[in-house]
Amino acid sequence: MDTNELELKVKKVYSHKFKNISRRVVNALQRAEIDLNELTVDEIRTLTTSLVEVETQSLQNEVENLLAQKENIERALEKKADELQEAKYEIFNVLEEDIKPNEDVLIALHHIKLQSIDLYDILSEMVESTIITALEKEQESDIDESLKEVIKEITFEAIKEGSLNTIRVRKILSTILATAIDVAEATPTKADSILRLTLKGMRGGLVKSIDRFKQRVAYMPIEAKHILIEDYDTIIEDLNQTDTLFSQIILTQASESSQLLRKMLIEINKDMHYDLEELVLISKETADVIRSRFSNFAKGAVKRADVAMQSPKAKEAKRMGAQAMEAARIVLGSAIKSAKDVIEKKEK
Repeated sequence: MDTNELELKVKKVYSHKFKNISRRVVNALQRAEIDLNELTVDEIRTLTTSLVEVETQSLQNEVENLLAQKENIERALEKKADELQEAKYEIFNVLEEDIKPNEDVLIALHHIKLQSIDLYDILSEMVESTIITALEKEQESDIDESLKEVIKEITFEAIKEGSLNTIRVRKILSTILATAIDVAEATPTKADSILRLTLKGMRGGLVKSIDRFKQRVAYMPIEAKHILIEDYDTIIEDLNQTDTLFSQIILTQASESSQLLRKMLIEINKDMHYDLEELVLISKETADVIRSRFSNFAKGAVKRADVAMQSPKAKEAKRMGAQAMEAARIVLGSAIKSAKDVIEKKEK
């Protein structure tokens, strides 16, 4: 039978009057008078494709509609998030204009602003502005510890509210350091001071973020524990290598910098290697707190996973995996046999 003809035949007799999918498929085969055992591989492929297409068409349409809605919602969310940021900026700008003469109040306002604005979008600009301001003040004296403290607060505020996973933390720290490197490139005489103070600030901000996370874990209510349990192993693993992560970020940025700054960053990394004890200690303490509070929950999660693996969906996935392996074994066996036949013919 021609495959196009078979496809039209299946779609013509298919009926949705039965509630059960199995019954609908069986009914279609019976009405089309199709015997699966008599079909070729191509006909089987055409038959199954046709049955899947006609049976799932409405669901496919629903999925496509939902995906379209999802894209629209994501665009709307992005737009509203930008509007929210702009509204915050506008409020703080108005307040800053009104209290300019009062330096103490202005400093307090800037601190509140730091906690209120979504920092990641403007992280690079904030760091650049901070370093340049420090350089301008340095005309009167050397760059002091204030740069380190400001970088520490920026790092802390950028990290603290989100996940502590390696990818996110690496992205934040890399952005801060890359910006400092750009400014250092433009002011080579102050490059070493800029990089050392920035890295010390980053380290301090990371330590402060992890310490805050430890405190939250220690007093986290039972209802919220699932937030961490879902990512239990990853968090423990990440906490066990924060010092390595910190050094990797420095060396990665060094490899992308000029020869002068590369040498400086490698030297600073060696010097700071012995100053990472506080970071290692707070990371270890946090990992221990997580283990002590959530180990039983983690065991429970494993038990739940074992139960889940016995579900119909999991069994079907396992069955399909076995079938795929068997099909691959047959194909591979045939290929090996064919190759041997060719070799044997050549030897004769």
